[in-house]
Amino acid sequence: MARQYDCTDATDRKTGLREAASAVRRGELVVLPTDTVYGIGADAFSAEAVGDLLEAKGRGRNMPSPVLVGSPNTLHGLVTDFSELAWELVDAFWPGALTLVARHQPSLQWNLGDTRGTVAVRMPLHPVAIELLTEVGPMAVSSANLTGHPSPQTCDAAEEMLGDSVSVYLDGGPTPAAVASSIVDVTGKVPVLLREGALSADQLREVVPDLEVAN
Repeated sequence: MARQYDCTDATDRKTGLREAASAVRRGELVVLPTDTVYGIGADAFSAEAVGDLLEAKGRGRNMPSPVLVGSPNTLHGLVTDFSELAWELVDAFWPGALTLVARHQPSLQWNLGDTRGTVAVRMPLHPVAIELLTEVGPMAVSSANLTGHPSPQTCDAAEEMLGDSVSVYLDGGPTPAAVASSIVDVTGKVPVLLREGALSADQLREVVPDLEVAN
């Protein structure tokens, strides 16, 4: 039976975060608010939990889950060949609506889907999300919707779609916007904008003027 916690109430938030952290450690799924839309999350290092996440969304391994982190410092253990330009993007836009696609450390024991040696990683600008991520470490998190349906801006909308496939729902109130994060590939010498979302190409070029835009 899924449980929902009102994170605008201090007592409920504390209980909800504790229960969500326990659920993640047990390999279960949780829904959490972010600065873009609500996300469905799991332990990034549990292949079974990530598989359950993809199944709950009706999504194939060809669409691997991004990873959310609670601090830029976490990147040191997750990625390799991270350029100076990539760090400049982190410094300018994290926490926030920027997802970076980087090469992950070959030694990492995870299975996020068909990633071809890369990981899409972001630090969200939301206190509830950051608190949970700080407690449990990197999480595989995707928008909390069934594939093909709109991404939810409320916890109730997420629960209507995902139901009891999720153990804990953290309700942080409506998210600020339904716009997804912008995605930039930093695996090459020049950053490439793969998806323009909350951050425009012009905003990103204020930090990396040579940014290219994928066709």
